[in-house]
Amino acid sequence: MMISTKIADLLNDQITNEQYAAQYYLSMSAWFSARDLDGIANYFRIQSKEELLHADKMFDYLNDVGAEIRMGAIEQPPYEFENATDIFVKALEHEKIVTKSIFNILKNANDEGDFATVSFLQWFVTEQVEEEANASQLVTKIKMVCENPSALYLFDQELAQRVLVPLAAN
Repeated sequence: MMISTKIADLLNDQITNEQYAAQYYLSMSAWFSARDLDGIANYFRIQSKEELLHADKMFDYLNDVGAEIRMGAIEQPPYEFENATDIFVKALEHEKIVTKSIFNILKNANDEGDFATVSFLQWFVTEQVEEEANASQLVTKIKMVCENPSALYLFDQELAQRVLVPLAAN
C-alpha cells in the first residue's frame, strides 16, 4: 500500500516536529536541572523521550507503507525561560501546536480517503488529548506551588516518580 506524496510529506514534517519537541523538552529539563529541581527535570526528560518515540512510530509507519522518509532540519529550541511557570505554560502551548498539526494530517488523510493513515493517526489523537490535559493540570499546579518552597519541593518529588512507558503496539 502506498500513501500520497502529500500525506508522506506531512508525516515527514511531523517527524521533524516531534524531534523538535524532544529538543524543546530537553531544554526545559536542563533549565530545571540547573536549579536542582531534578524531579521536574525528570518529567521533561521523560517527555523528551516520549516525543522521540512518537517520531519513531511515524517513521515506522512511513516505512511500512512504502513512503519516502526524509529527515528535516531541527531548529534550536529556546533555552532561556522566565521561571518555572513560564516553562509549563510554554509546554502546554507547544502541545496545542502539536495537536493542531496532527489534526491537519488527519483532515488531509480523511479528505484523500487514506483510511490506513486515518486509522494510524487515531492513536495520536488520543495521545494528544492526554498530553494537553496533563500539561494543563501541571500549569495549574505550578501556579499554586511556585512561590512556596515546601510545596515546590513536594511537586518536584511528585514529578520525580514519572517513568517512560513504552508505546502500545498500535
